[in-house]
Formats: sequence, structure tokens, C-alpha cells
Amino acid sequence: MKNSIEFKVYGREAMFTDPVSRIGGEKCSYHIPTYEALKGIAKSIYWKPTFIWVIDKVRVMKPIRTKTKCLKPLKYHEKGNSLAIYNYLYDVEYQVAAHFEWNLHRPELAQDCIDGKHYSVALRALEKGGRQDIFLGTRECQGYVEPCQFEEGRGEYDSISELAFGFTFHGFDYPDETGQEMFRSRFWNPKMVNGIIRFIRPEQCEIIKPLHKMTAKPFGIDNNQCSVINEEEVWL
Repeated sequence: MKNSIEFKVYGREAMFTDPVSRIGGEKCSYHIPTYEALKGIAKSIYWKPTFIWVIDKVRVMKPIRTKTKCLKPLKYHEKGNSLAIYNYLYDVEYQVAAHFEWNLHRPELAQDCIDGKHYSVALRALEKGGRQDIFLGTRECQGYVEPCQFEEGRGEYDSISELAFGFTFHGFDYPDETGQEMFRSRFWNPKMVNGIIRFIRPEQCEIIKPLHKMTAKPFGIDNNQCSVINEEEVWL
């Protein structure tokens, strides 16, 4: 099965946070991208509910630097603005290795599981910079993607044997990907070895927090989803 891609993602600013902290007030980015943020970037390159993107590893290419901005976000439940300080990552670049797997919780889309065609569309989409806008954690942080060879070039932390980042948000569990009618968040303790962070799979996360009940959105070929055969013809 041809299902793996490698790409470079970069931008002037990034904000990778625990979504719980995005309600309002001060915001401070993690020092490294989260699994969910990189998965979102892979989905912006190319995605269909037929498959699930799995992020294998990320390589930090540039030094981890931060910058602070004073902003005036809108207040919740009342008029006016409030003063807040946001802490962003500045001038970031990462190499990412990812692959897709069939979504076994979508048996109605089994006829769309044609790996070669999905793979070719994904590669073409990556060469064109993605099918949707790329965001580095939040909408105000515009990013850009292009193909690359993982571990090519010099990374800022290649010579650092190990660097731990503590308790960190990993990603979300959605009903259409787990088969359970529950929306959950996952956490883990990442570490970087010679500039590379190898992600554990979602099902390997031991710390999981149930958030609320949720049902999967229905999909179906010729209903609200285009077949990959037609998708490939468009991208030829």
C-alpha cells in the first residue's frame, strides 16, 4: 500500500496550544507542534473520510524562539475588548513524515479504498501547496507546505541527544475514527531525540479525558462525497 508522504511546513509564526486554553485571556504556545496540529496540516493537504492520517514523526529544523504580542480579543458574553498577551513561536520550520490508513469505522466507503489513487492525489496536492489553507496551530498563523525528504539537510537540534517537553496535549478522538460516540482529548509526554520527535499512535495514549457525547457525520459515495476516481481525474 502506497500511503506515506514527507513534507516541509514552515511559517513566520505558530501557536500550538492545549485547546482548553483557547477560551480567552492569555495564550502561550507549546515549544513543539502537537500531533493534532500536524494531522490538521496533513488533512489540509488532502483528506477524505475514507482514510485517517497518522503522523509518524516530526523534525525541528530551526531554533525554538518565541515572540510576544499584546492583542485586544473580543470579550465573551458582553461588548468590548479585553487586553491579552499571546506568546507565539517565531520563524518555524519542520519536516513531517505521515501516512494514511483506511477508516475501518466507515464500511459504507469501502469501495473508495483505492490506495494508489488516493496516494497520487495526495502527492499532487502536496506539490501544489495543499488543497486548503495551511495553519500552524491557529488561523492567524499562516503556513506553507512543500515536498521534502525526511532528515535531509541540517536541523538545529540534530546534535542534542534528548530533550523532554513534559505533559502535552496529543490530539482528539472523534467518533468517526474510533467507533465510539464520545469526543475525547489525549495527552502524552513527548521527547525529542537528535531533533526528531516520534509520535506514539492515538490508541497508545494512556491519559484520555472524555469531553462530551458526539455522533459521527454520515458520508456516502454519490451522496455527499466524491469518489477518488473522479478526484484523480480532476488532478490529472
